[in-house]
Amino acid sequence: MSSDSLNLFSFKGKIRVLHLTWIAFFITFFAWFNHAPLLVAIADSLSLTKDQVKTLLILNVALTIPARVIIGMLTDKYGPRVTYSLLLAVSSIPCFIFALAENFIQAAIGRFLLGFIGAGFVIGIRMVSEWFPAKQLGTAEGIYGGWGNFGSAAGAMSLPTIALLFGGEDGWRYAIGITGIMALVYSVIYYKSVTDTPKGGTYFKPKKIGGMEVSSPSDFVLLLIMKIPMYAALALLTWKLSPAGVDMLAMPLAIAIYLSLAALYVFDAKKCYDINKEVFVKLPEPIHRYKFKQVAVLNILYFATFGSELAVISMLPLFFSETFTLDPVQAGLLASAYAFMNLMSRPAGGLISDRFGRKSTLLILTAGLAIGYFVMSTIDAEWPLYLAVAAAMACSFFVQSGEGAVFAVVPLIKRRLTGQIAGMTGAYGNVGAVFYLTILSMVSYETFFLVIASTAVLGFVTLLFLEEPEGQMAEVMPDGSVSLIDVA
Repeated sequence: MSSDSLNLFSFKGKIRVLHLTWIAFFITFFAWFNHAPLLVAIADSLSLTKDQVKTLLILNVALTIPARVIIGMLTDKYGPRVTYSLLLAVSSIPCFIFALAENFIQAAIGRFLLGFIGAGFVIGIRMVSEWFPAKQLGTAEGIYGGWGNFGSAAGAMSLPTIALLFGGEDGWRYAIGITGIMALVYSVIYYKSVTDTPKGGTYFKPKKIGGMEVSSPSDFVLLLIMKIPMYAALALLTWKLSPAGVDMLAMPLAIAIYLSLAALYVFDAKKCYDINKEVFVKLPEPIHRYKFKQVAVLNILYFATFGSELAVISMLPLFFSETFTLDPVQAGLLASAYAFMNLMSRPAGGLISDRFGRKSTLLILTAGLAIGYFVMSTIDAEWPLYLAVAAAMACSFFVQSGEGAVFAVVPLIKRRLTGQIAGMTGAYGNVGAVFYLTILSMVSYETFFLVIASTAVLGFVTLLFLEEPEGQMAEVMPDGSVSLIDVA
């Protein structure tokens, strides 16, 4: 076996940590989307209207945008072992709140808080980067992301059966409660089973917490620009919950949220300035610099890849049902093929990136993504059903391989900031989902797919500014000496 290959049947050393970490991610997605396959039973049990069901779907992703940024900072500061364990334990509570809900308000609170568990993904990105060398990192991160991401599909396949086993009107409550128990139990297992670095390794932490470090005044301006879409997405969610949307929030409350988001952005910018004000006086030594444009490009690519995946998974069953006049069960099974591709596609994106270069891989996969969604925009009732499903699966290969290729680059930018970079890039995936789902509520399916294809073309253009990671990045050891970490 070559030194570049991974023996995934081993349960020792770094492979053991990889398996334990993707399982943690799997459980977060299993719990995060535990409501999706049970929505009919939940709606009947709580007497929910269609608007209230849609509101629960919105609330489920709302908190994940800021949560990924916050969790990224905490991971860099306190390490992935503690952060992942605490996230799993604390996130079990909203699972129980939702399982015990007796009305819409209680369910809405549980669903909103459960959005925090969607931030678990960024923790493992840092953990895997600590254990694997650059030549294996894309493959390892792809396996972590792809196998963990399958948690949502596994929930869709298993939770309805679990609910039926318990039976009765409360079957869904037991199924969702079990996901909370899984998260709570595994939080202890993970804490006792892993370490942040291999024995003798150094865990590099950011100099300050509260904002991302940058290396130049122009990078600082770009950082502030890239933060705007995250706040805009939260404002868009507020609009959807206001009287202009599903009318869950009164207009005075919606206005208060808009003003709070604006104030929070100003506060965030101030914190970032406090952390980075030295760069306006003196630039860091060249060896300690990194280019924030690398992060900005990856943000845009993840907006188009993971953002479109979340949006398409949400609408594909309905699309197949309406286009080909299928019953909901058939449509759901066929649509699940899109998510099922995660098991191989995301690891494949990381593997190809390791073997053939980060930038060239992203260029090819992003082009394939754009073409794939353009083809999906042409699907109509005249298409053979098998061909429509094949087109969706082919498109999903490029989407999910693109996600794997994005996170093959993230850990190679600046080691001590990996959690924060992964948090920001991951948050952009949710920003993309909010944007695409909002577009979907206003246009036809054909236009929806064309909009995604257009943003993929934009991502392809921005990729021209990405620089292939090469050489080494420098981090300062606790004793003040400099450690060089290979990135190629």
